[in-house]
Amino acid sequence: MANHVSSLKRSKQTLAKTVVNRSNRSKLRGALRLMRETLLKGDATAAKDAYRATVSILDKSVQKGVLHDNTASRYKSRLNARLKILATKAA
Repeated sequence: MANHVSSLKRSKQTLAKTVVNRSNRSKLRGALRLMRETLLKGDATAAKDAYRATVSILDKSVQKGVLHDNTASRYKSRLNARLKILATKAA
């Protein structure tokens, strides 16, 4: 346990930031899961809407430091590729 005032404060800050980061990471994982489920259902219009929402959450997670920007770009690229495949099958 921390003994100095500054280390006590730092410990409290770490706990608070951990809660925020856990929430953001959970929101991100849920959005990715919903996007993948929507792709599996095969509905192209619903998948496009889910893709927009997922990309928004990915970009916000990069701004908040939850993800690296290259990781978010990789996720977006792979999801977009799956979305294109679904759209071409539907058409």
